[in-house]
Amino acid sequence: MIDSIARHILGLHGWAALALVFALPLLESSAFVGFVFPGEIAVLLGGVLAFQHRVSLPAVLAAAVAGAIGGDTIGYAIGRRYGRRLLSGRVGRRIARREHVERAERYLAERGGKAVFLGRFTAALRVMIPGLAGMARMRYRTFVVYNVTGGALWATGMVLLGYLAGASWQRAAHWASRFGLVLLALIVAGFALRLAGRASRRGADRLAAVGDRLAATAPAGWIRRHLPDQVAWLGRRLDPAAPDGLALSGTLALAALFAWIFGGLTQDVIAGEGIAGLDPRVHVFAVAQRTGWLTAVMRNVTWFGSNWLLVPILTAATAVLLRRRDGRAVGWLWTAYLGAVALYALAKPLIHRPRPPAGDLIGAASGPSYPSGHAIQALAAWGILALLAGAGRSPRLRAGLLATAAIIVLLVGASRIYLGAHWLTDVLAGYTLGAAWLAVVSALRRRRGDPTSPPRRHASRRTNPTRPR
Repeated sequence: MIDSIARHILGLHGWAALALVFALPLLESSAFVGFVFPGEIAVLLGGVLAFQHRVSLPAVLAAAVAGAIGGDTIGYAIGRRYGRRLLSGRVGRRIARREHVERAERYLAERGGKAVFLGRFTAALRVMIPGLAGMARMRYRTFVVYNVTGGALWATGMVLLGYLAGASWQRAAHWASRFGLVLLALIVAGFALRLAGRASRRGADRLAAVGDRLAATAPAGWIRRHLPDQVAWLGRRLDPAAPDGLALSGTLALAALFAWIFGGLTQDVIAGEGIAGLDPRVHVFAVAQRTGWLTAVMRNVTWFGSNWLLVPILTAATAVLLRRRDGRAVGWLWTAYLGAVALYALAKPLIHRPRPPAGDLIGAASGPSYPSGHAIQALAAWGILALLAGAGRSPRLRAGLLATAAIIVLLVGASRIYLGAHWLTDVLAGYTLGAAWLAVVSALRRRRGDPTSPPRRHASRRTNPTRPR
């Protein structure tokens, strides 16, 4: 069915094509068409049509962004007006218990903005999140900010992906769906860790009682008698109340996930297939967008991933931490950064991938291209700075620091592609390898102590401003 609709869309041009690019994302979450036909396919095909010069690229971008934002807005309005009526019906009462619905409404009302943004990037959530946000009575002012931001980024990314993929749009669609599945896995893992954290504070006894009942069954007894050491090890790894229990296991699982993605990228680069096939098109597209002012911006942005700027910044952070007598944080700071530098220094000679054509290079770059050193060390440096600065702070401040670090890292990666220093997969590999290493460092911090506790303040160093010194 999807292939048939896709062939029909690819046969269109002009206003008819733009109407479908607008309508399918609009209907995805407002009329739940996304359960049958994902809106990302239509937006992706709009980019392909722009590549074939059947429609203009700015028009496709405008139609896709408007459809994505409008569809979520309609879904929100439907959920806000009719959601409770649907749930109070006979079918709704059978599907969802009242206390569960109320709990979900409270969660979305308090913290649902992030769910609206992240849900836009995975088909499994994109259809449902706007309606749930409306049912939860999320403030529209909050909803519209995250809706516009997520819809604009998602639609722009999908259109450009289709534009760059051209005739290979099926492969691009495969990678887009894979990205959505990975993001969904990360969301589920984060939600599970959040529940585990709450359980450790409020319901550890209840979980222990459930575990005791399961352990009393015959199969569990047989496993416990024959594999006592393995069972004890697994119990410690899944204990939500222990500092080195479930939270540590989840962090290591994230490290393994990012390492697996890095391995897949490396395989594609070596074989010259998969997502590596997009590298030449992305490079040509980036070179075609060069303008004087944007080149000046990117020349400056790329310094945020350079050793010449990162080392002084980390040195200044070291001085601040030493003044607070937090030597352990200094150790984690330089472990994260120097470990990232060592990783890409080892990986580059192994792959030994040539850089993009030297004639397209702005600035200076030498040595093998894969993975991007700027990308991995920027992620490691700015990521660990955000983690250390947010330790013991409010969740909102921690989220703000991590978001700021993420924006810097993304801009650094974009600058490397724009300046012709790296291919797209070089930057993606740097991100995944850096994220895997940062997750390992975070796991080690959890293993050695509580990373969320604020730095110790020594009484001898504190003075009362109302008393003479």
